[in-house]
Amino acid sequence: MPSPYVEVEAGPHVVKVTNPEKVFFSTRGETKLDLVTYYLSVADGVVRALYNRPTQLKRHPEGAQGEAIYQKRVPASRPPWIETARVTFPSGRHADELCPVDVAHVAWAANLGTIDFHPWPSRRTDTESPDELRIDLDPQPGTTYADARRVALTVAEILGELGYTGYPKTSGNRGLHVYVRIEPLWTFPVVRRCALAFARELERRRPADTTTAWWKEERGAKVFIDYNQNARDRTIASAYSVRARPDATVSAPLSWSEVPEADTEDFTMATMPARYAERGDLHAGIDGRAFSLEPLLAWVARDERDRDLGEAPYPPNFPKMAGEPKRVQPSRAKRAADPRPD
Repeated sequence: MPSPYVEVEAGPHVVKVTNPEKVFFSTRGETKLDLVTYYLSVADGVVRALYNRPTQLKRHPEGAQGEAIYQKRVPASRPPWIETARVTFPSGRHADELCPVDVAHVAWAANLGTIDFHPWPSRRTDTESPDELRIDLDPQPGTTYADARRVALTVAEILGELGYTGYPKTSGNRGLHVYVRIEPLWTFPVVRRCALAFARELERRRPADTTTAWWKEERGAKVFIDYNQNARDRTIASAYSVRARPDATVSAPLSWSEVPEADTEDFTMATMPARYAERGDLHAGIDGRAFSLEPLLAWVARDERDRDLGEAPYPPNFPKMAGEPKRVQPSRAKRAADPRPD
């Protein structure tokens, strides 16, 4: 028999939701239709976060506790109104990724089992020039979300000194993100290098509880500032994305005054619609001004000139990058240098 379905109005289009009563989140029994309805309730906010950005689909056809399928290419079988953005990879291959321009794109992807959305920090008009600097605070084992909140307040201080406006949000899982709109004038390696300079400044100010160490064995019980989230083809769950957890937490935009007290679990698919209806999109002003990277480029030069701090390791799937140190785990390098048995 054909799968049951309902049709929902999603902005300019009608979207078919198949198996609408299929439970996707076990804590409250929320269904696939609940997921689609949630995204319709925060339509302007989630579209603002995704608009004209190549967006990877992270599909969970069996719900939040099922296996994730990472899908860069939009399925060939799709409505004629679905828009895409072509991105290329170091291998020379390319992919036509989803490029949301309205909430119907989000609802259509949610029907495919896409729970959270992972957009590029660049737009379809120029995929190689990011317009978003991303500061990712990732608590390591032995630390908590509360530690990330404290670090975020120092992030706000540094951004103020740079003359930047940052927009914080919960990751919806363990950490915090802060986004800064930047002029799309620089390539991914330059933006990432600026993110690294910012991270190192944050680490200098909070050496006891932050780290930029790429290798996990060197991080300790600190908050890792993941500068590599600004590398090309790396993505972060967008604002308003539901996370694939049984309790359906949401990556929630925050005001800076909320950061010291807000907890990840305060914001879920069940609670966000009312918050959004009352307060609107707290990131509504994010596109109002794009900032220059020149102040951070000055910090890059300062680090290289005065502190002998150059590049840091890239993720393992990247080719060797210009200026990058040896990409080898420190303990392994030590064993190679001293092969004598204990």
